[in-house]
Amino acid sequence: MIQLDRVFKYYRANGHVKVVLDHIDMEFRAGRSHAILGINGAGKSTLMRLLSGMELPNSGRIRRSVRVSWPLGFSSGLQAKMTGRENVKFVARLYGYDPKRAISFVEDFAEIGASMDMPLGTYSSGMGARFAFGLSMAIDFECYLIDEVTAVGDGRFQARCRQEFAKRRERADLIMISHDMATIKEYCSRGSVLAGGKLYTFSNVDDAIELYKKMNQ
Repeated sequence: MIQLDRVFKYYRANGHVKVVLDHIDMEFRAGRSHAILGINGAGKSTLMRLLSGMELPNSGRIRRSVRVSWPLGFSSGLQAKMTGRENVKFVARLYGYDPKRAISFVEDFAEIGASMDMPLGTYSSGMGARFAFGLSMAIDFECYLIDEVTAVGDGRFQARCRQEFAKRRERADLIMISHDMATIKEYCSRGSVLAGGKLYTFSNVDDAIELYKKMNQ
């Protein structure tokens, strides 16, 4: 379970204050996959980074009783001067996971060949996306955070991604951001809509989608 207790998050920019989460109480319970919906700029990706621990709230607490991934496909925390192999080793050790097992998975899944031993900064955008996604899938988590990355690579690679998601769903929960409502319905049973710093939560994902569509009219 992930629990938000009076979580407050804001940013200051150009003399203005942008409130992303306004003292939010929320529970993401185990055994349920959850959609996060909202218009562009609502703060969905910020919420994902907070859930992962990559960012901290200005006040309030976030408690995690499960092992939570970073947002899938997120590559900003990787080191461009290190090789793909070195990045995998570093992340695996950080999460207490077997580096050899993680490397083997990424080599097979990302299909970047000898580039595993090249600096990450030399990768093309497509290679980098496949690598980041493969690394995200290489470590077993109890809850995966997914931020608009279900369409990485070509059709064949996307099919592999969907197969891997199916395996993960058998033993882990998903918290997902997507503007594709078909994808949301496929993966999620519950949903929340983020708007104006508030999180409106529904036990049925269809109700969350209905509110989201009204906001976009």
